[in-house]
Amino acid sequence: MTIAKPFELEVTHLPDHTELPESDGTFVKNFQELPQSIILTDSLRPVLQQIHPDGRYRIGQDCGIYWRLTDPLERGAEAPDWFYVPNVPPLLNGEVRRSYVLWKEYVAPLIVLEFVSGNGSEERDRTPPPEPGQAEEQKVGKFWVYEQAIHVPYYGIYEVKKAAVEMYHLEDNRYQRMSVNERGRYPIPQLGVELGIWQGEYDEMNLPWLRWWDSEGNLLLIGEERAREERLRAGEEHLRAEEEKQRADRLAAKLREMGINPDDV
Repeated sequence: MTIAKPFELEVTHLPDHTELPESDGTFVKNFQELPQSIILTDSLRPVLQQIHPDGRYRIGQDCGIYWRLTDPLERGAEAPDWFYVPNVPPLLNGEVRRSYVLWKEYVAPLIVLEFVSGNGSEERDRTPPPEPGQAEEQKVGKFWVYEQAIHVPYYGIYEVKKAAVEMYHLEDNRYQRMSVNERGRYPIPQLGVELGIWQGEYDEMNLPWLRWWDSEGNLLLIGEERAREERLRAGEEHLRAEEEKQRADRLAAKLREMGINPDDV
C-alpha cells in the first residue's frame, strides 16, 4: 500500500475555483436528495431576496468547499449536500463558480446541511487532520472540518429514514447540539426562519422532508405550492365576485318589481 506523503504547499500561488477539481468522480446520491435540495432552495429564495436585494448570496448543492491544499487536491474539499453563503457575489469575474474556495472568498457558509445516505457516521466523523509531518491515512471527518476548519455557524444532519434532523450551533469554537423550540423546529435567527420536518408529498414521494417555516410558524412554500395557492385564491375571489353579482342582480329585479329603477337608487 502506498502512503500519501504530506502535501508541500507552493506558497507562490494559491489556485482558485477555475484550477481546482469540481468533482472527485464518485456518486453516492439517491433519488430523494435532488428534490430535497430543490425544496430547501426554492422555498427559501423569497426570504433571501428580501435579505439580499443586491443578490449577494449563494446556495450550493453538492458543490465543493475547498478549505486546504492537499495532494490529491480533492482531499482538501468537502461537498455538502446543501449550504448557504451570505454576502458574496453571484459570479466571480463574470464566471460561475466551479467550487467555493475559502482562501479566495473568506466568507464561510452560514448553514451546511448533510443528507445521511448511510448510518450517519460520516456526517458525525470528528477525525482531525494528522500532525504536521505525519502521513494522512484517513480522510478528515466532516464534523471536524465544518466545526474547526470552516467554522460553519449552523450544521444540520438530516436522516430521512428516521424522519429527523440533528442541528448544531457553533459556540466558542465548538458545536453545541441545538434544542427544538415549542413547535419542534430549529430557529435560525439570522434568516428569521425555522428548520424542521414536514411529512407530505413532493415529486410523487410521500416522505418526511426537511423544510423551512417563518418565525411565526407558517410553512415557506415552494413555487408549485405558491402557484396552487394563487389559483385557489383567484378561484375564491372569482366565486365571491360572482355571488356578489348575483345578489346585486336579485336586488335589482326586486326593485323593478316594485316599480323602482335600480339605476336611480
